[in-house]
Amino acid sequence: MMADSEPEEIAVIGNVDLTSAELKNNITNTMVEIEKSSTLLRKMEINVAEAEKRTGKNAVNMQETYSVYLIETRPVDAVTEGITPAAPDTLWRRYSEFELLRNYLLVTYPFVVVAPLPEKRAEIVWHKLSADNMDPDFVERRRVGLENFLHRVASHPVLCNDKIFYMFLTEEKEWKEMVYDTGFQAKADSRLKAMNAAFRVKNPDKRFIELRHYSDELQTVVSQLLRVRARVADRLYGVYKVHGNYGRVFSEWSALEKEMGDGLQSAGHHMDAYAASIDDILEEEEHYADQLKEYLHYTDALRAVCRKHELTQFELEMAAQDLAAKKQQKEELATGTVRIFSLKGMTSKLFGQETAEQREAKIQALEKQIEEGEETIKDKNKESDDFVKTAWLDIERFKEQKDRDLKEALISYAIMQISMCKKGIQVWTNAKECFNKM
Repeated sequence: MMADSEPEEIAVIGNVDLTSAELKNNITNTMVEIEKSSTLLRKMEINVAEAEKRTGKNAVNMQETYSVYLIETRPVDAVTEGITPAAPDTLWRRYSEFELLRNYLLVTYPFVVVAPLPEKRAEIVWHKLSADNMDPDFVERRRVGLENFLHRVASHPVLCNDKIFYMFLTEEKEWKEMVYDTGFQAKADSRLKAMNAAFRVKNPDKRFIELRHYSDELQTVVSQLLRVRARVADRLYGVYKVHGNYGRVFSEWSALEKEMGDGLQSAGHHMDAYAASIDDILEEEEHYADQLKEYLHYTDALRAVCRKHELTQFELEMAAQDLAAKKQQKEELATGTVRIFSLKGMTSKLFGQETAEQREAKIQALEKQIEEGEETIKDKNKESDDFVKTAWLDIERFKEQKDRDLKEALISYAIMQISMCKKGIQVWTNAKECFNKM
């Protein structure tokens, strides 16, 4: 429990709940401002055009093979006005540089749900699809994911204005030095500190508790979707391979049957063509899986916002507790009474009270500390209030984006499945015609 003295001094402004109408109005106004604002993506075309495999030496002077990605940028105005655009500005970036950029954004904008990067290595592999991180199909999917990450940042109303991000897109060498010069690494909160704050916060904001539950539920649902999709893909692979076996059997059978040979061979060709399309289909399946994985990784970004709020709240509560203790000490010195047992109080009783001059000097020192403490509380309250307002608006922006993206992805996935079923029906219709001609 916090000290009873002066409770109004330790009120947490950031925990004042907004009504649903006020929150909806704030979100609507913010969305309007975002629509009015000109994000970087509206001013600049950004593409990750290609990937290239390179060989070099790493930090410990050992040979390594890695991929680099070509970033192309050009002004949008030249394209929209029908002017023949000049060659785009280009530079190469490694995956580790994308990681550095994202870590910088996470630390610098703790109230933002920062978009995740695509997975660094292949985690789920389907049959013929290679597990090698240098596999062209995997590298291509990662290229698409990195481009999507840049588009997410460039279209964000806050992140798009960051100078370091702009330098990442336009400066080949100076960018990395500028990142380290910001000192963002020293500002990064440790996991241990975050865990300590999570356990010791006495007045948690129920909205951020609900946000953590929302993040956990989103992770569970998306994980279940990915598992279902994996089972569907596995079964689909089996179905296509059965058709491959049919094609081989019909082809071999056609060599034994003179009268039915042509029909069997034609039916076998249809089966073979259907079976051969499985690799392209599974690669398309992986594209939809990547869209789901993006939101699976987004849950970590949501929890990062929650952790930062818990840290802010914990620092506010510790400052308030310290201020209350200082006020109590001043009261005890002024009245000469000790409200609670302490070693200091026992020492005074055993060895005598302090002189009036000593007591007055301590009171003056405490008054100065109390004044500083009240200013600190004021600053911490403002920091907490600002964090809650900005974070909550960005969270609502994220939720709208998530609903829109997942709806489009699931509809496209359903359309793809319907198309595959129609293709299967057509294959067997063609095979039936071949059989009827025998």
